[in-house]
Amino acid sequence: MRRRLLAVLIVLMGAAVFLLSLPLANASARGRTEHLLLERRFEAVRFADLADLVRTAADRSELAAEIGRYAELYGADVLIVDTAGHTVAHAGTGAAAVAASKAMDARSQALTGRPTAKLPTIRPWGPSVVVLAEPVGRDERVSGAVILAVPTGAARRDVAFSWALIAAGALAAFTAAALVAAGITRWLIRPVRDLDRAVEGLGAGSLEARAVSETGPPELRSLRSHFNTMAEAVTDSINRQRDFVADASHQLRNPLATLVLQLENVEPHLGPGAGRAEHSRALDEAERLGELLDGLLTLARVESGTAELTDQDVSAAARERVSAWKPVFHASGLELTADIRDNLRARALADAAGRVLDALLDNAAKFVPSGGCVEVHATLRGQTVVVRVADNGPGVVADQLPTLLRRFVRSTQHQNVPGSGLGLAIADEIARISGGRLATSHNTPRGLVVELQLPAQKTDR
Repeated sequence: MRRRLLAVLIVLMGAAVFLLSLPLANASARGRTEHLLLERRFEAVRFADLADLVRTAADRSELAAEIGRYAELYGADVLIVDTAGHTVAHAGTGAAAVAASKAMDARSQALTGRPTAKLPTIRPWGPSVVVLAEPVGRDERVSGAVILAVPTGAARRDVAFSWALIAAGALAAFTAAALVAAGITRWLIRPVRDLDRAVEGLGAGSLEARAVSETGPPELRSLRSHFNTMAEAVTDSINRQRDFVADASHQLRNPLATLVLQLENVEPHLGPGAGRAEHSRALDEAERLGELLDGLLTLARVESGTAELTDQDVSAAARERVSAWKPVFHASGLELTADIRDNLRARALADAAGRVLDALLDNAAKFVPSGGCVEVHATLRGQTVVVRVADNGPGVVADQLPTLLRRFVRSTQHQNVPGSGLGLAIADEIARISGGRLATSHNTPRGLVVELQLPAQKTDR
């Protein structure tokens, strides 16, 4: 956004500087043209006065000598004609210039008593020669015309120099305006970026994220204040909710443990029959409730997000957990294989890979029937470390696959399997807080695939 805003401002300022420079440059060129006209017209008037006084051959010679010196000094061409267009005197070598159509028009105008009042605007690229004419005599006593073909080299150099100064001034103004625009843009965007980082952090689960920038216009400062107030309210609400879940889970464990102990103490006093079976079911439900409370307490602790992210060796953690679970799988008649790449490192919650892998392998041990196979793969995919657990068990139906990571959700065919329905939810929360994710999909030809994806640790090269 900062680049786009800065680009728009720079384009607008560049267009403004350019549009302001054009009339200034044009005015400079017109001013130099007017100056040239005034200088050369003064000389033309002097030659016209001399020509008006010509009476004898000596006067004609004196006039020719005067215009000759002028033509030699300024490199101009001077032509004096009578009313019939016959040459009275001539100096210079540019006969073509004074014979050109513009010169003829100027001569015709001068013979009617009207001097040249305007020259074409001189610019660095031209014209190289300008023509002006002055009548000899006045009013009805016009007896001829003085025609000057004047080179414009010096005038064009002056115009080029003034245009260079204007261009330098425009460039300096544009640079100063661009620096001011960069400062203004930074001033405007800094609180927006700060607010964006705070929103991103809050959305990622960092409840301590706040907008801290004190700069920017009043509207953005007010928005920052309102956002921080909202973030405080949201954080307080979430913390209260988590504290309630943790406190409730913790407080219920003691009476539940007492209840389980009492049920176990009652068991020796029960005789054979339906009462013993009901007692066994009650004890199982009490133990299941204990597992549920333990899961809620674990989830509340994970969601608190108080632990810091650390660099960890995912390869070592995965090998360790596979080795620990192999006896459990062997006792259940399951095959557990592993293909783990070396030197896989990620930045995540402490032992995130091991804790998530425990949950995934525990699920596989529960739901894959005897004789099944579970495979653990760990590899690097781009900038992501991927730990993949795939089995050839019954899997789940397609419409239930997106719900596996929700709390207390269990597949309909697994309702009688012990568990609280929080294992994958806790694993997903660990992955999310670590900056990764947990993904589920169908295995081919059958079964379930769960992938833990963690951002790879950046290494210095």
